[in-house]
Amino acid sequence: MTQNSDRIYFDNNATTRIWPEVADVMADAWQTAFANPGSQHSFGRDARPVLENSRDTIARVLDADPSEVIFTSGGTESINAAVYGLTLGRTGTIALTAGEHPATTAACERARQNGLKLATIDVDENGLLQADCVRALPWHDLKLVCVILAHNETGVIQNLQPLADLCEQHRVPLLLDAVQAVGKIPVSFRQLKATALAFGAHKFHGPRGIGGLLLRRGVQLPPFLDGGHQESGRRAGTEPVPLIAGMAKALELFQGDAESRMADVRLLRDSLQQQLAEQCAPVVVHGAAVSRLPNTLSIAFPGVDGEALLVNLDLENVACSLGSTCASGSAEPAPALLAMSIPPDVCNSSVRFSLSGMNTQHEVDTAAQKIAAVVNRLRTARSPTS
Repeated sequence: MTQNSDRIYFDNNATTRIWPEVADVMADAWQTAFANPGSQHSFGRDARPVLENSRDTIARVLDADPSEVIFTSGGTESINAAVYGLTLGRTGTIALTAGEHPATTAACERARQNGLKLATIDVDENGLLQADCVRALPWHDLKLVCVILAHNETGVIQNLQPLADLCEQHRVPLLLDAVQAVGKIPVSFRQLKATALAFGAHKFHGPRGIGGLLLRRGVQLPPFLDGGHQESGRRAGTEPVPLIAGMAKALELFQGDAESRMADVRLLRDSLQQQLAEQCAPVVVHGAAVSRLPNTLSIAFPGVDGEALLVNLDLENVACSLGSTCASGSAEPAPALLAMSIPPDVCNSSVRFSLSGMNTQHEVDTAAQKIAAVVNRLRTARSPTS
């Protein structure tokens, strides 16, 4: 299900194409619920039920209370708002996982500049939290713990129960970056025992520019943005009702057939992984031994430069993303992979393929052939005997 049969989109962890049903819901809302839902006239009264019904839907899917749902512009704002609000005016330590998303690391760095200290929770070779590092945290001094629930690069899903129990025991707020998890796997806010949880609609076939923060009932959060009293005074700005309606519809679509959707995309991902292992060995699959998002394949092709691979795959009309970030014009190993003790040369030969339910087996087969051909060609070009 692609807009151009010649191009293959395997970069769904970056952003997703909107579901047609979501677009339909939004198109209707732009006409019937366009008004400010806080206005007292009839147009505002038309928009308010759409807003609150969407809030109810999102709360139901994520196993939260509707009063715990705060609408934001997306995952980045949600994370920043939580870090800001949960540490404002406090001294002490913030703990965060090695290899966190830049939205979290940057927000925590700003908190550090404002007087807090940072502590890193190391991960093992599979990207999972190291239990001894969790226990060794300065719990007496912790003011916030930040963890990515499902990693955007490797897809590795954390088992957070031991950490959540310790946070509850020591009365330390737990912030979860669930931006890659929500809409891809079932997420229960209550079962995770988090204080706050961030998500963004464009990661699960909803519209860009809208997301949410779940905030445990009873927790006070100073607003990150100054302005009006929307969202019960917790997030200023007129709520974009059509975007919110689209986000709710996208989550509803996922929940309606979650097991089937996850199974289908996992089959596609595993097929791609197997074909690449057979056609262009050696390969290294990051996080292969543990639970991963069903759509995510972070894979290294030793002996191949990841940046060269990305460029060549783009020329072959296969869209993916690098396993490294570009800084100052040079490729640097991705912090998430380095945190897993993966050698820098393997990190720099890594790319991420992230699929969705809009992809097909035909696309997987075609892409595998193209990827293998490019990898083998680049390896041959670098061979000293070539």
